[in-house]
Amino acid sequence: MAVLTSIRKSLGFITKRESFSKILLGTGCLSNVPENTVYGGPKPQDPNQRVTLTNLRQKHKKGEPITMVTAYDYPSALHLDTAGIDICLVGDSASMVVHGHDTTLPITLEEMLVHCRAVARGAKNPLLVGDLPFGTYESSTHQAVDTAVRILKEGGMDAIKLEAGAPSRITAAKAIVEAGIAVMGHVGLTPQAISVLGGFRPQGRNVAGAVKVVETAIALQEAGCFAVVLECVPAPVAAAATSALQIPTIGIGAGPFCSGQVLVYHDLLGMLRHPHHAKVTPRFCKQYAHVGDVINKALLGYKEEVTSGSFPSSAHSPYKISAADVDSFSKELEKLGLSDAASAASAAAEKLKPLNNQV
Repeated sequence: MAVLTSIRKSLGFITKRESFSKILLGTGCLSNVPENTVYGGPKPQDPNQRVTLTNLRQKHKKGEPITMVTAYDYPSALHLDTAGIDICLVGDSASMVVHGHDTTLPITLEEMLVHCRAVARGAKNPLLVGDLPFGTYESSTHQAVDTAVRILKEGGMDAIKLEAGAPSRITAAKAIVEAGIAVMGHVGLTPQAISVLGGFRPQGRNVAGAVKVVETAIALQEAGCFAVVLECVPAPVAAAATSALQIPTIGIGAGPFCSGQVLVYHDLLGMLRHPHHAKVTPRFCKQYAHVGDVINKALLGYKEEVTSGSFPSSAHSPYKISAADVDSFSKELEKLGLSDAASAASAAAEKLKPLNNQV
């Protein structure tokens, strides 16, 4: 009370609590937020800050293409960060690319969460989107919301992606949005539905299929999705969907008329050279590098040098011990009855001595 009385005396011209609050707000004592904004309002894009839905809407409004890459771990996430990619998708395609399965169906929610957390630790700037894996959102809207919440809370994602096609998926998307979670939709080839589609087949190649792609994309927009992935559909169909929507479309095997594009990290880098990966690498993927060839060459070089004994050389044996300590060490080994070990230590020191003198 004494402190409050002192404050009142020092501000003797204030007689009402309302006036006191107004003066404190006006002088910035209670808040440094401008009066006409909520939580600071939109600010100029900082390259060191996370891409937001607001940033994506601004790019879309200006007609600037949106870049998205699918990645599954910390190292690849760091690369996306450095390159300034807009969106990082942690896709259920990890089932095929990382875990070696033939489809996306086997991957579990727990496995997806591991991938999500690893990516979240590496990618500080892209908007992070996590796939809802098969079997974790189809039963009910309650299940869908629960899974989406885990992707954000436990996986560190900013948004989720789900595959559409059936009305129940649209309902799930709407329920997740209403729970306060940003949703990216996915139409066209939806890999989780391969048992219905008859395999990994392009969609929208006839009139009925093309209309379904556009109608499903519109339904996802009406459900509140902030963007829609269009996968493996003819370019004119993707162009029609893009024109019909007010939200961005992200194409993958859908031609050049989408609002943005997405490719898988491993695919665009030409990372893997193996019969399994050749089987699951899509025809539409452009390889911007042949990293797999570099990796194979490096591994063969490593194997050859280890086999020949040229690795590790002195340059890669950096931890030294003085000649005096080697001698004392050898004597201690002799006392322990380890004569062969003592000889080995002394011989190694002698062998490295000329090389050490060159360093």
